[in-house]
Amino acid sequence: MNKYQNPLESRYCSDEMLYNFSPEKKFTTWRKLWIALAEIEKELGLDISEEQIKELKDNISPIDFAKANEYEKKFRHDVMAHVHAYGDVAPKARPIIHLGATSAFVGDNTDLIQIKDGLELVKKKLVNVIKGLHDFALKYKDLPTLGFTHYQPAQLTTVGKRATLWLQSVLLDLEELDFRIQTLRFRGVKGTTGTAASFKELFDGDFNKVKELDRKLSERFGFTHVFKVSGQTYDRKIDAQALNILSNIAQSAHKFTNDLRLLQNLKEIEEPFEKNQIGSSAMAYKRNPMRSERIASLAKFVISLASSPAMVASTQWFERTLDDSANKRLSLPQAFLAIDAILIIWNNILDGIVVYPKMIEKHIHEELPFMATEYIIMEGVKNGGDRQELHEIIRTHSMEAGKQVKIEGKNNDLIERIIADSRVNIDKDKLLSLLNPSNFIGFAPEQTEEFLDGEVNPILNKYKDLIGIDTDLKV
Repeated sequence: MNKYQNPLESRYCSDEMLYNFSPEKKFTTWRKLWIALAEIEKELGLDISEEQIKELKDNISPIDFAKANEYEKKFRHDVMAHVHAYGDVAPKARPIIHLGATSAFVGDNTDLIQIKDGLELVKKKLVNVIKGLHDFALKYKDLPTLGFTHYQPAQLTTVGKRATLWLQSVLLDLEELDFRIQTLRFRGVKGTTGTAASFKELFDGDFNKVKELDRKLSERFGFTHVFKVSGQTYDRKIDAQALNILSNIAQSAHKFTNDLRLLQNLKEIEEPFEKNQIGSSAMAYKRNPMRSERIASLAKFVISLASSPAMVASTQWFERTLDDSANKRLSLPQAFLAIDAILIIWNNILDGIVVYPKMIEKHIHEELPFMATEYIIMEGVKNGGDRQELHEIIRTHSMEAGKQVKIEGKNNDLIERIIADSRVNIDKDKLLSLLNPSNFIGFAPEQTEEFLDGEVNPILNKYKDLIGIDTDLKV
């Protein structure tokens, strides 16, 4: 415990995302790339034996990381360190390991594989957030609640309709995420500066064989799209695009937690609070929204990280510079780890979110009399009243009722004042029936149903195999 530990690893994210950016996955992928390169080069006529390829396959793992570290300290070159470490356990294949390739062949292609696999892991958890929000919206589509503009009470909506706003943001994120996964390009086999000069030499100037090598290798690793041109590296804009979508997901998550924390303060909706959970070390009654606050904290980190690959992409020189390396090692994995944690917590909240209808109703009735004044005026006009006179009467009573609420701390008695005023010609029962909150929610239930049926259910059906994840938190 005397060295820094990354809390993304120890406290927050999943084992599968940690593995995706682990040294084991990274360097075994390097070896798989070297094997695929040798196999396809052999298919295309290079003098590589089956015995050499078998030796490479037999020694994919375990990797002697201590030996590789020794080599890197000696060579100051991570790729050559692993070429030598691999050659030590596959001596017959040593002469053809990395044949014709440059460092970016293993480094960049592995980064792209990790990005692709990482986006797939994000997608699974995002689909489950969509499922959780869908179920919540459907359950509460008819429950009236105060709407807020500028965090001031506004016309009523429903709890479920508000949830569709959270859902809409996430659907936009999934749409972009799908696009990024489907269009992600592999670097493939491009040579030292992207001209494939070394492969031109190996294949005696046969450009078709070089293109075939590029195509076959890329397909073997699950990529149907390949960069047609590159420098030494793939276009660093890919990293910027990847972190932009992670940032967008973080923005949606943060917006959700903003709303939930405000609602928890109103005691209307609450995130899960476990039996033995402590809200405050000093104030024993506290039920702090720690899950939402954790999401908000991690979301800020992800959003800030999106600037790193943008700066890298904009400042690369010509065919490549190495000032991207340290930045990529930090920003790419940590953004994925943080968004993974965010989605785990978000799903955990949705699994146990609590709604308090009586508190919601209480707050509606504190404000509804003010919101109903236009309806009351219209009803009075229907019964023969003068619109301008009624407006002034209602305005005067509203000011007095507002004063009673804000200054004296009493209940809103606007309706009682109107009923007692003989100048307002409205039947008491009619007036009270007018105050049913369901009269003020517009088409919120219908909009919710239509949105869920038309926009959300097709996605849940399409990705039904992704639904269902472990939402337990580490801490």
